[in-house]
Amino acid sequence: MQRTILITGCSSGIGAALARELHNRGQRVYATARRPEALAPLADSGIATLSLDVNDDDSIAAAMAQVREGAGRLDMLINNAGFSQVGAVLDLTREDLRGQYETNVIAPVAVARAAMPLLRAAVAANGSASLVNVGSIVGLFTTPYAAAYCSSKAAIHSLSDALRMELAPFGIDVVMIQPGGVRSAFGDHAEAAIRLPDDSLYKEAEAGIRARAQAGQQNATPAEKFVVPVVDRLLQQPPPAIIRGGAGSVRLPLLKRILPLKTFDKQLSKIFGLDRFRPREAPAAQR
Repeated sequence: MQRTILITGCSSGIGAALARELHNRGQRVYATARRPEALAPLADSGIATLSLDVNDDDSIAAAMAQVREGAGRLDMLINNAGFSQVGAVLDLTREDLRGQYETNVIAPVAVARAAMPLLRAAVAANGSASLVNVGSIVGLFTTPYAAAYCSSKAAIHSLSDALRMELAPFGIDVVMIQPGGVRSAFGDHAEAAIRLPDDSLYKEAEAGIRARAQAGQQNATPAEKFVVPVVDRLLQQPPPAIIRGGAGSVRLPLLKRILPLKTFDKQLSKIFGLDRFRPREAPAAQR
């Protein structure tokens, strides 16, 4: 059976690779992104592309209207769009935190809500539909300098747990993809968005902060390789509740479970240079 599938965040990386793999397997794919011009390579491959800004309700509604007109149903929604805000917790502004949560947590719920009539139409026609949220293994543990991103992924994991139970009566399966390191431009985008103000307490730790931005790209699995077993499992009936893959996707969550908390903290602190970090002397208290 050919399924109609909409994927957010397809300008590069996992989203683009998923779109290609699903298309190559005969599925009807709508690849979306905030910037339509970034989708040109997918369009050249014969994949349908749509403009969709996940933080804009009008844009979401317009994309769903196009799917309704073109296909009449949606067998699978893959919420993949997201980004990583890198920086020490106390360097992040209200706007930084809101931006991280708007895109990574609130937007997937908004897109899913807008897609519900189309997902239910698929259930009526074929007996099932799937809502797929892309989380991360760092939603299972937190690293220094990426708490905003890690906590946003923990939040989407939790929301997906609730959705899995709440949507079961409607015949909609909820799947959580938890990637490890997957090769993409994600690290470059994260490094470009580092929050490190001039008065930061962590100014001398800049090398470690930049290392965190690129950490997911160390020995990363190529996106094209990562998506093959993922798509295998997404197309199962029923699909599994959780799919993990990519570099470190087994080892790191396992270490988090078996190591004492302080030992795990020390390992992560060493990786990102906090064991060598020496803060500047505090200024004298003002009277």
